[in-house]
Amino acid sequence: MRGFAAFLLSLCLALPALAADAARPERQQTFDDVTVHYNAFSSSSLPPAVAASTGLLRSKELGVLTVAVRQADAPGLATVKGSVKDLTGRSSPLSFKAISSQGAVSYVAQFKVEQAQLLTFTLDIDTGGVSHTLSFNQEVFPGQ
Repeated sequence: MRGFAAFLLSLCLALPALAADAARPERQQTFDDVTVHYNAFSSSSLPPAVAASTGLLRSKELGVLTVAVRQADAPGLATVKGSVKDLTGRSSPLSFKAISSQGAVSYVAQFKVEQAQLLTFTLDIDTGGVSHTLSFNQEVFPGQ
C-alpha cells in the first residue's frame, strides 16, 4: 500500500506538468550539474488521500508549487526558498517543505490563487553551499 501511495503522489505531482504553459514546456532549469524541475497547479486537483498524506490543503483558492532537484543525474538535496508575485506587484513568500518518496525528494509550497492569473515565481535553491536563482512565469487557475 505504501508503494502505491508513493506512486500516486508522484503521478499527481507530475501530471500537471503536461498542462504547463507553452513558454517553457520542459519546466526545468539547468545550472552546471544541477537540474531543477518545477511546476505549479491547483491544489483541488490533488486526490484527497495524497493531500492528507503530504499535509497539503485541497482548495479552489490554493495552488501548489513543486520543485525537484537532480544533481549529477541523481536525486539531490537542497534548501528551497522563494516568493510568488502577481501582476499588480504584490509579492508573497513561499514556505517549502520536503516530501520524500522512493528515494527522491520534492519540495512543495502552497500559495493563494484568487483568479486566473499569470504569476512570477522566484526561487533560491541551495545545493550544499552553491546557490542558484531561478525565476519563471506560469498562468494558474482557481480549481473547480
